[in-house]
Amino acid sequence: MWAAAVARKTETRGGLAAAALRQFVKLPKLPALAGLGALLLATAPAQGAPLTVCMAADNAPLSHRVAGQPRGLDVRIAQAAAQALGRELAVVFFESEYEKESTLAHEVNALLSAGVCEAVSGFPLLAGDLGPPSRASSRTPDYPGAKRKRERPYIPLGPLAASRAYQAVALGVVLRPGGAPLAGLGELGERRLGAVSGTLASAVAMGWHQGALRKQVVSLNLREDLLAELAAPDPATGPRFEAAFVPLAMFDGWRLRHPDTPLWAASYRRPIGINLGFVTLDSASAVRAALDGVITPALADGRLARWATEEGVSWAPPTAPDISRGPSLADLAAD
Repeated sequence: MWAAAVARKTETRGGLAAAALRQFVKLPKLPALAGLGALLLATAPAQGAPLTVCMAADNAPLSHRVAGQPRGLDVRIAQAAAQALGRELAVVFFESEYEKESTLAHEVNALLSAGVCEAVSGFPLLAGDLGPPSRASSRTPDYPGAKRKRERPYIPLGPLAASRAYQAVALGVVLRPGGAPLAGLGELGERRLGAVSGTLASAVAMGWHQGALRKQVVSLNLREDLLAELAAPDPATGPRFEAAFVPLAMFDGWRLRHPDTPLWAASYRRPIGINLGFVTLDSASAVRAALDGVITPALADGRLARWATEEGVSWAPPTAPDISRGPSLADLAAD
């Protein structure tokens, strides 16, 4: 039953991979951005034009503004790549809304093909979104200086290529203060697990060990705030659930908006079979080489994990292979 529900919710937008992309890559609508321009970060010594990288706006803690300056794990990686190239870094924040006539991959491709930027961060590394585009042209999403949507031209799209992955997209269990540590779903004990119905978290929880947790899963609808309910004082009737199963990126953003929250993420990480990386036009081999020259050693020596901690990211290392076809129903049901 749970598998059919997930399939019905995702089949019209490219299956489970598309559902994962919509859940984990949050690109909210922003107030007017026009006129802000690219935000420059000096990386000495700088020569030539800045390395321009497009990043999702208000996508904390991967990419966001703090006191008007770009911050986040994506910024740390891009800044190191710019320094390796001997250039300044210019961050262009963009925002997007999922619509029938476009996908994130097409809009990102349009940004690159229009020359707005040379690379885009936080891109889900799905095989179907890389290489030759699946359509000939697309409009760009909103970015500083962009025309109104109806006035934007359709940009001819080019083939895309990806950097090394720098992070796995993962689910996690969020606990209340005093909750027993949890290294796997099998350690829940009698605790009830809240999950939003129709999401990958719900699918994984309901399908775990052929439905072993089904009686403990409390389903919430999309309008309910799972984390706010978990953090709130218990009602007289007692809490509906004692733990929440959510995308770790969602918890990270919620925690930044609620810095005094007592909620914490258990050590358990459940990768969903999608990694994040940077994407460029296939022709931009020098930019990809610089990004890979940062990501590969930083993964090996622990710098990436340290940067993630410093930026407030509940980080999970990339899973093999870097580029995947996205999760299947069988993958979600596996332990």
